[in-house]
Amino acid sequence: MLKKTLMGIALMAVLSVGTANAQGVTIGSIAELSGAGAAAGTVWRDGIVLAVDEINAAGGILGQQIDLKEYDSQTDPQNSRAMVQKAIDDGAYVLLGTVYSSSTVVNMLVAMQNGYPQITGSEAPAITEKGNPYIFRTAFGSQKGMPKIGKYLKDGLNANKVAIAWVNSEFGKGGHDAFLNVMNDLGIEVVADIPSEQGQADFSSDVVKIKNSGAEAVFAYMTEEESARFLIETQKQGLDIPIAGDTVLTSQKVIDLASGAAEGAMGHVGLTADAPIPGIQEVDKNFNARFGYRPDHNALKGYIGAYTIKYVTELVGEFDREKFAEKMHGLCLSAKDYPGVLMDICWDDTGEVSRESFLVKVVDGKQTITAVLPAN
Repeated sequence: MLKKTLMGIALMAVLSVGTANAQGVTIGSIAELSGAGAAAGTVWRDGIVLAVDEINAAGGILGQQIDLKEYDSQTDPQNSRAMVQKAIDDGAYVLLGTVYSSSTVVNMLVAMQNGYPQITGSEAPAITEKGNPYIFRTAFGSQKGMPKIGKYLKDGLNANKVAIAWVNSEFGKGGHDAFLNVMNDLGIEVVADIPSEQGQADFSSDVVKIKNSGAEAVFAYMTEEESARFLIETQKQGLDIPIAGDTVLTSQKVIDLASGAAEGAMGHVGLTADAPIPGIQEVDKNFNARFGYRPDHNALKGYIGAYTIKYVTELVGEFDREKFAEKMHGLCLSAKDYPGVLMDICWDDTGEVSRESFLVKVVDGKQTITAVLPAN
């Protein structure tokens, strides 16, 4: 019995270290490669692929090549949970994904229960508010972006009445609630509060409600395809008030999907390929050459996630999941010393990110930066 117990302890110790071997180290990428979230998940995946190829070409991580295994969540929370379990069963060292918050709040419980560090592109506030010591973002939670866009609505647009158009999902609800809190603090009246469903195709009645509300500006907080459809409908109906958003509305993917209807849209973004930052400009060039389209914030989030795994593992000096998670808490990486993170970045004890960000406006089919905002 004692012999079996000791063997079990030894096995657990081996499993806690990771999967580095002669074949390399396995990293699991769980993303929305099909379904309603494919517009976000495939771009996130491509950002990871670009980074992994660069890392492997430069010698890998601690001399080990990365073996990237991809898992399709199909934009379904329960399937994403199964895919996280499959990545764990396949011996992944660290997990990347998912992008959709409604999936991450479900699947991160599996990673946490198994002691697996997970780097996500999701932005719902709840993700870093649940006390999970293994979850880390590569983008702001929406609770950090909303005060910045709120200040812009009040001081930049002098808006006293706003409408909110948002998607009824974990992502949308988290942003919606954070935005309402900011509007209340700033004394801005919300005159229309309009939820939509994930995958919704027709926004005609939503825009009519906004036009009839007396709003002086509209805040749009939906995922990529819904944001593009919404913008197309506002153009069709001639909505002539400013449209602002956070992160997604002005992303390159939405700009491309909206086919001109995104012109003039404004917003706060944590990452943009149009930032005047040499490292980001290099990624923009290499990504476009590799995949035939420009990266958006999701691509940059995935890219940063892969490099974060490299840098943190090298700081730890071994493939150990517990030490990896411990190292991430309170860690700051400078772009000067760790260029793959693209911008100076810090993580707090909850896995939340602190980093500079940008106010942008869509002009001639791309984001034009109007202000650089300090980290918070």
